[in-house]
Amino acid sequence: MSLAADSPVHSSSSEDLAAFLDVELDTVSDASADPEEVAEEEEESDDGDGGNYDMDLKRVKRRKVELSEGINPQSSSSQGEPAKVVGGLLPKKNMCPHPGVYAGMCMRCGQKMDDESGVAFGYIHKNLRLANDEIARLRDKDLKNLLRHKKLCLVLDLDHTLLNSARLPDITVEEGYLSQRDALPDALKSSLFRLDRMQMMTKLRPFVHAFLKEASNLFEMYIYTMGERPYALEMAKLLDPGDVYFNSRIIAQGDCTQRYQKGLDVVLGQESAVLILDDTEAVWGKHKENLILMERYHFFASSCKHFGFNCKSLSELRSDESETDGALATVLKVLQRVHSLFFDPGHKDRLEDRDVRQVLKTVRKEILEGCKVVFSRVFPTNFPAEEHHLWKMAEQLGATCSLELDPSVTHVVSMDAGTDKSRWAVQEKKFLVHPRWIEASNYMWQKQPEDSFPVSQAKNK
Repeated sequence: MSLAADSPVHSSSSEDLAAFLDVELDTVSDASADPEEVAEEEEESDDGDGGNYDMDLKRVKRRKVELSEGINPQSSSSQGEPAKVVGGLLPKKNMCPHPGVYAGMCMRCGQKMDDESGVAFGYIHKNLRLANDEIARLRDKDLKNLLRHKKLCLVLDLDHTLLNSARLPDITVEEGYLSQRDALPDALKSSLFRLDRMQMMTKLRPFVHAFLKEASNLFEMYIYTMGERPYALEMAKLLDPGDVYFNSRIIAQGDCTQRYQKGLDVVLGQESAVLILDDTEAVWGKHKENLILMERYHFFASSCKHFGFNCKSLSELRSDESETDGALATVLKVLQRVHSLFFDPGHKDRLEDRDVRQVLKTVRKEILEGCKVVFSRVFPTNFPAEEHHLWKMAEQLGATCSLELDPSVTHVVSMDAGTDKSRWAVQEKKFLVHPRWIEASNYMWQKQPEDSFPVSQAKNK
């Protein structure tokens, strides 16, 4: 089996990489193979995946031996002339740039390399590391291919974004009905999975299959989770049983280059064309401008408990998110809007020069556009208002924030209906809303009804 066939990834860049690896690893062995070597490789190819890996490793080792012994490798020049080898070394003008390391050796020339050089892309192929120049080349090629097909790149978190999982021992008595599969309603039955071999139960978020189908028309999609690879692969099977959306663009904890952090350094997509859906902002320290923060999906009681919520979970309430108005249905509209603006033919600049992060900022600013906000008893005493996360969030959503009241103010955001500013809002028929109004508008990517976020009188009044 060739490396390209063995590689599980089918994106434009990973196809290119697999093809590149095939050519580079097979050049010498194909040109100089004798009948015994062919028979040996055919025998190895019947040994399953382990045999394929060993075969690829032997090809790299054989190439190194041939180079060191002065056997001419096939030149990549258009004339097809073999490169002259002097003293076992390639001429300086043909020195290998070492684009990547596979099985401890350069995937082009076979030279033994430091395993720590480059960036690991083990999810593409075991023991593969790529040099920065090669990563840049692949990303550039991937961008051109995506733009040609009017697509962008979408990185998707798993837990609390697309699904919710719980360990079987953590299922509460009130959740016991979940194990009685025959008695479950059809909607729940089709989205709830008991994985005994993993001692786990997983609930897919409502609308997730429709979301993935629609999003796949606009994006090349990755899964990126802080969970371990066996878990990630099992969840991918539930989300994509036909292996249509992700292939094996599945990045897990072991693929991260920094502990407790996710990064686009292991994604073969240009940052200017990548959007991220995740419920945790802190893990994307370097890529917050690419992030669309998702409202967490807490179906199981253990999930609520883990995040410190003292309330019943959706499963205990025997309820669930709305298919039509839930988080995934809402964020799909945002993704469609961003995609539409990015590929707007009315723009005069080249597609390659556009940046999805700027488009995302534009869409976000539409949410509270036209609102002028004053805060009352929301920030700690002596805390700089402009530094508070709610002030910054409101501005990112397009609102104008002010310290003083005036007739142009549209909203007073307060924790206490008894403050002077709160009473002014009522008297002047302005909106008086709880701070959660800003947070909800941020999560839902649309201005929320003010009546849903009333402000009560402080208890100590």
